[in-house]
Amino acid sequence: MKIGIPRAFLYYKYHYLWESFFEELGIEYVVSPYTNREIYKQGTTYAIDEACLSSKIYLGHVAYLLPKCDYILVPRVFGYGEDGTVCTKFQAIYDVVNNTFRDQKIKILYYNINPKETANEFRAFLKMGKFLGKKKAAITRAYLIAKQNQKVNQMMDIRKQEQLLESNQLKILLVGHQYNVYDRFIGDPIIQTLKSLGVCPIIADLCDKKKAREASHEISETLPWAFNKELVGAIALYQSQVDGIILMSSFPCGPDSLVNEILIRRIKGIPILNLILDGQEGSAGLETRLESFIDIIKLKKEEKDGKL
Repeated sequence: MKIGIPRAFLYYKYHYLWESFFEELGIEYVVSPYTNREIYKQGTTYAIDEACLSSKIYLGHVAYLLPKCDYILVPRVFGYGEDGTVCTKFQAIYDVVNNTFRDQKIKILYYNINPKETANEFRAFLKMGKFLGKKKAAITRAYLIAKQNQKVNQMMDIRKQEQLLESNQLKILLVGHQYNVYDRFIGDPIIQTLKSLGVCPIIADLCDKKKAREASHEISETLPWAFNKELVGAIALYQSQVDGIILMSSFPCGPDSLVNEILIRRIKGIPILNLILDGQEGSAGLETRLESFIDIIKLKKEEKDGKL
């Protein structure tokens, strides 16, 4: 049996966990490739027009995996209890995928997290492992090892970024969900453009999540979305160590549009650029906006240092 894992949405948050879990159980898996234009276009053919860019990309990855595996891992997440809820797309994506590809007789590896029904993460993995024919002891061991692997790797990623904060380069905080920032098709071009301009990109989502959720109250005490809380809290944690902030959102993300408006109104004393990613052809306009933003920051910094 081979499990397909779409390289989109929550993959970027949980890939250490998922891949380690399957490896420990000796389950073969395949991850879809980095997003390219073909995957994006295929996703748009399956998605409704009103779907956000990230959802369209996800469907493109699912379509790519269909003929290459026996089951596809499609997590359904309703929320994280006291830490907050999530966008409805994460609650509905299982049903969306199941109905979109019903004619292709898609088989989905069920993965459900719903604190209100005591369906926590461990129970989700336990159910998934039993379906794959594994015993409870082996599943528990694999989960604990995978969880530890996830923790260690995430700590290493955070430490690497903390070292970047000590750089003398101009530093820009990229505030966006991992599935947007790390996506090769929509996020990586921004990172590479910034690097070509001599800028050190700092990723907001690479931070201590618990501290970030607590720090988010400094900016807003009423945010309901767990992932947005972490990003907002990261701004509170990193703001004094960076020279500017770029807000990255996929069109037309509802939660991000509301949260970004709050950030633009409440964050003072630091330049902010709001980028809406729509997957359209060409990157010249995006590069021009980034170049102008960096030029303005450099100019203000030189004025502040008394070089002008």
